[in-house]
Amino acid sequence: MIRERRKSVARDWAEALVVAFVIAMIIRAFILQAYRIPSSSMEDTLLKGDHILATKFTYGLTVPFTTKKLWGADRVPERNDIIIFTFPVNRSMDFVKRVIGLPGDIVEIRDKKVYLNGKRYEVPQEKYTDPFSLHQGQGKVRDFLGPIKVSPGHVFVMGDNRDQSYDSRFWGQVPLDNIKGKACIIYFSWSGEKPWVRYWRIGKLIH
Repeated sequence: MIRERRKSVARDWAEALVVAFVIAMIIRAFILQAYRIPSSSMEDTLLKGDHILATKFTYGLTVPFTTKKLWGADRVPERNDIIIFTFPVNRSMDFVKRVIGLPGDIVEIRDKKVYLNGKRYEVPQEKYTDPFSLHQGQGKVRDFLGPIKVSPGHVFVMGDNRDQSYDSRFWGQVPLDNIKGKACIIYFSWSGEKPWVRYWRIGKLIH
């Protein structure tokens, strides 16, 4: 009798674990996914060591492990959205950047400043750590680029930490199919360099 009861308890636990695992996989595939920020390229919006959640349904639902859309194939990011995407140059890596240019936009960088469709574009959050500009004659695209037109089905992205970001200025535009989600909230933050958690960042909405 006791042995049967133990088997029943073990079976109940096993079933509960399987159900919890399936629910977790569904959430990860279609609703939310967690990411850790590995660099300073999005400072001061996102700090190195921030752990964030990204909504996976904002730009439509994708079949897991593919780029095929189940729903929302026509949904595109809005300008200034902070997105998670598969790095076009190395598909084993995920990047997080801010959307600057949408399909059809003309993007130009002049002396570090962003111009969109011929007009100076004020990005909500931007940071410069290098007081000097790298001139066009040096062949540098960090501070001078374009004008270039954003291709159909693509977006132009940049990091908020302009001088320390590896983004569309260097490797080109992001296909919409590569976008995995929209960054929404910081749920944990620890730099790893100091012994305390940055508790004041927990729960901060990302925009």
